[in-house]
Amino acid sequence: MHRIFVLLLLLAVNKSCALWAQATTIISPSTLKLLQAKEDTLKDFAFYLTTDSLPEERMVADSVFTRTLVRTLQIPYSFHYPFDSVLGISKKYAPDSSFRIITWNLQFNDYYNRQRGAIQMNTKDGKLKLFPLRDASEFTDHPEDSARTPKNWVGALYYNIIKNEDQGKAYYTLFGLDPNNAKSTIKWMEVLHFSPKGEPIFGGPFFSYERDSVPKKTQMRICLEYKKNARVLMDYVPDLGLILIDHLISENDDAESPWTFVPDGDQEGFKWEKGRWIHINKVFTQKLQDGKAPREMPLFNLPGQEKLPATKKGN
Repeated sequence: MHRIFVLLLLLAVNKSCALWAQATTIISPSTLKLLQAKEDTLKDFAFYLTTDSLPEERMVADSVFTRTLVRTLQIPYSFHYPFDSVLGISKKYAPDSSFRIITWNLQFNDYYNRQRGAIQMNTKDGKLKLFPLRDASEFTDHPEDSARTPKNWVGALYYNIIKNEDQGKAYYTLFGLDPNNAKSTIKWMEVLHFSPKGEPIFGGPFFSYERDSVPKKTQMRICLEYKKNARVLMDYVPDLGLILIDHLISENDDAESPWTFVPDGDQEGFKWEKGRWIHINKVFTQKLQDGKAPREMPLFNLPGQEKLPATKKGN
């Protein structure tokens, strides 16, 4: 586990170094100095909006942070500046660097969180092209059933973006987290694509269950709500070429209470085929003959088995 953590840390550092190297070649020294000064201000207010104990102070910090961020992004070629020291804020670049999504969470109280964010496009002339994101998830009971625009976005803090293509068109699958409330956390998965006019569209009929034994309706996005502090996987695994999702059950046998849901050891999956994610009910299956289930080595010999050689005294 320690080696995995170190590897992930090194990958993050290497990616950050690559972004910084790119920024220093594109951005002039004077502009770079200005961005660094703005970064210091953003860093302070990001800290306040994520850690201050008073909700009114977090709201003030959020307002100042938002205004400062927009002014900062108006600086030419700011897209290439990574803002690494601004902690608590997700800054995810698309794999092809065509855009990045900046998202953060504003917690009002233990039962009310809302996400903020914006999509910044990578422009050739370095000018700002920004799509502010408005979290409208509280105004719908079934956010899984509709495609969305930036004006009625289903809020999330994005932790991964992957790219797929179909017939020459790019599709970006987003993986995001919503702290939700004191009892449960939500993870979201949806496909982002762009209209012919270049406007972002969140969601669409991309998650198909047509190969399940009991097919269900195609989903516009996937919602996974589970018990607070449970460790639940929903992410793309490059080595498998699949999205893996922990299968959840209620620890209290209460299917109507998602805040009791925890992983049961099985995993579902999705595989990209012809412009859609096709559902796999169980990714890992292993058929064993009777009596061939894996087991630990016995402490004692069973009847008819040879005894282990005796250990000599002093060894």
